[in-house]
Amino acid sequence: MSQPSRISPALSPWAFSVAPMMDWTDRHDRYLLRLISPHTRLYTEMVTTGALIHGPRDDLLRFDTAEHPVALQIGGSEPDDLARAAAMGAEAGYDEINLNCGCPSDRVQSGRFGACLMREPELVARGVAAMKRAVAVPVTVKCRIGVDDQDPETVLPDFIARVRDAGADAVIVHARKAWLQGLSPKENRDVPPLDYGLVRRMGERFPGLPIVLNGGLTTIEACLEEGRRLAGVMVGREAYHRPMLLAEAERGIFGAEPPLADGRAAVLAMIPYVEREMAAGAPLSRIARHMLGLANGRPGARRFRRMLGEEARRPGADARLLEAAADVVDWTPAARAA
Repeated sequence: MSQPSRISPALSPWAFSVAPMMDWTDRHDRYLLRLISPHTRLYTEMVTTGALIHGPRDDLLRFDTAEHPVALQIGGSEPDDLARAAAMGAEAGYDEINLNCGCPSDRVQSGRFGACLMREPELVARGVAAMKRAVAVPVTVKCRIGVDDQDPETVLPDFIARVRDAGADAVIVHARKAWLQGLSPKENRDVPPLDYGLVRRMGERFPGLPIVLNGGLTTIEACLEEGRRLAGVMVGREAYHRPMLLAEAERGIFGAEPPLADGRAAVLAMIPYVEREMAAGAPLSRIARHMLGLANGRPGARRFRRMLGEEARRPGADARLLEAAADVVDWTPAARAA
């Protein structure tokens, strides 16, 4: 696949992006999303500094050149380690290094990174400054509006001011608190109420710093509404469960014609990639699982999901299964599942 065009200079580089999501936004998913949208900014799953410094660095940093613009999200808190990990990401060719200050899982807290860093803005600022010294690409921060009993009206502007002063190029704000005690990571994605108004006020308060809104966005109309007030929006689960949302973003946000007409075209466009990856040892099921949402809302979607979710795991399954699965769906524009 040829190198995709970049976002129009008239738009913020963060005009529309897909959030980093553990177990979801791996390189196979990002390749699919890039086929659908040449302009959307993509983010990796979070990779810890320890894994990059001590683990299989090349495997962890691997991505296809077609994925640009693509950002590496790092989890960590020790400034020197963050600088080393950021340098590795920049050397590997990532377009941005993003620091995770929003994940609420127990494992993340035990490692002193993620959302618990909202309590340590000065440490985050030192980390951002170290990363900025280590790389020439943008360094950004993804955070919550606060954690536990913190007052977001006080905590968030102080946090943003500190990372701005440390050199952060943008701040992506998940517009919910994270409750580190009493709520699971899944509940933290839904239970705390969204506060878009606070994030909008941060955009007004820090006019020289791109502020991006994340959390609860499910339609391009909502993205456009919020995007008019901020530097951009970031969509998470909706983009994974309904990948063709990115085709809507091509038209509605970037003013471009989507390169693929529908989910069927996306399935077929993935076949050369699947053949190449399977020849290199990747299991078909590992790639096909990211395509299950392409037929959502279409007659035949259940059979499509079963084929790609179950039959893809059977011995001997290969890329021909993708075309067979695409054939069980009614892709006509007027068709809707009963």
